[in-house]
Amino acid sequence: MKISNQRLDSFPDILTVMELKEMLGIGREQAYELVKAKNFPVRRIGRRIIIYKPNLIKWLESDSAS
Repeated sequence: MKISNQRLDSFPDILTVMELKEMLGIGREQAYELVKAKNFPVRRIGRRIIIYKPNLIKWLESDSAS
């Protein structure tokens, strides 16, 4: 998946699931399925789910995202 640098810069360094959804152009259910995936770089703090943008970019560039 290719996302332009300008588009990436418009998002914060720590993303919520809804920001992830918007960034990737996917639906709400797809976003939650993605963060539940075993190899997806996500952190949970209590009930809160956060995604570090640099880790997301690495994941997107890796074979794991395919």
